[in-house]
Amino acid sequence: MNAAPPQGPRIRITPREVTMTDTPNTRLTRRTALTLMAGALATPALIRPAHAQGYPERFITFIVPFAPGGPTDVMARVLAGPLGEALGQTVVIENRGGAGGNIGIGAVARAKNDGYTMLLTSSAYVVNPGLYKNVPYDYKKDFLPVANLGSSPNVFVANPQAGIKTLADLIKMAKAEPGKLSYGSPGAGTTPHLAMELLKKRAGIDILHVPFSGAGPAMQAVLGNQVPLASTALPPAHPQIKSGKVIGLAETGAKRWFDLPDLPTVMELGFPDFESETFQALFAPAGTPQAVIDKVSKASIAVLQRADIKEKLAKAGFGVIAQGPAALQAVVDKEVPMWREIIQSSGISVD
Repeated sequence: MNAAPPQGPRIRITPREVTMTDTPNTRLTRRTALTLMAGALATPALIRPAHAQGYPERFITFIVPFAPGGPTDVMARVLAGPLGEALGQTVVIENRGGAGGNIGIGAVARAKNDGYTMLLTSSAYVVNPGLYKNVPYDYKKDFLPVANLGSSPNVFVANPQAGIKTLADLIKMAKAEPGKLSYGSPGAGTTPHLAMELLKKRAGIDILHVPFSGAGPAMQAVLGNQVPLASTALPPAHPQIKSGKVIGLAETGAKRWFDLPDLPTVMELGFPDFESETFQALFAPAGTPQAVIDKVSKASIAVLQRADIKEKLAKAGFGVIAQGPAALQAVVDKEVPMWREIIQSSGISVD
């Protein structure tokens, strides 16, 4: 909760004239006292904008609700340095992974709304309300939108030792031995998890889901052949596909990624209207002063529009969105019911 604003001078009004002394020059009439009291009551309203203008006065913490190494963590760390320079204070990244993002999101929902703790999260924010029976936040009441930062397609990858080189190979092997193959994801309810579950349903295959606390651990598991397959957002898989350490089977964007021309889309491979992307966005606890939100939003958008930042994010597998609170709110309002319908119609459940 916000600290109580400074109190103005207390003035006791009586029916008769209030005097400070008996000298004529110091007499305080009832009208004068009321005028002074009105000015005192107005003082907090004058203080609040001044406080916002001085923001930030210390470091800001961005809570990422996933383990290090995943797409949300990558976005946060690309943004943190230049954003901190723009705001004049350090932006600290704190990873709180687990429960498909619910642990970290819930922590920010309960944080002070003073602008010094914010949430940098993925599409899990809009997926989880339709996936879990109980989530530790109310997306309508607990947060305010700050900025929609960027997005990336999801991708299916295989360890080279798995003997799977194409999506057709995956489907053939899964049909031959139902339930034998397994895949890792950044967590239950993340869009990569839902993308693979949709593929399973539409292809008529059975593959065991192994949820991790983020895309980083999921990628480490497939690199170490602990699981033969993984479904993740593109950023953590991008360098591994480029280096040949994993085999890219297909990605879920509308078109092929610009520097992975040999990686086909799922739609190209016989699954029309199969498109799934993961956004990365910044939210603040409800009640955060609007002036603070506007300042962080404008600074974030300015950073994302820099050519060097766009290039760095593109090479990491992100497309830049760089939109403010109103546009982000529109995305939330659209995608919460959209994902709820997809989850219900597909029969996906994690509880």
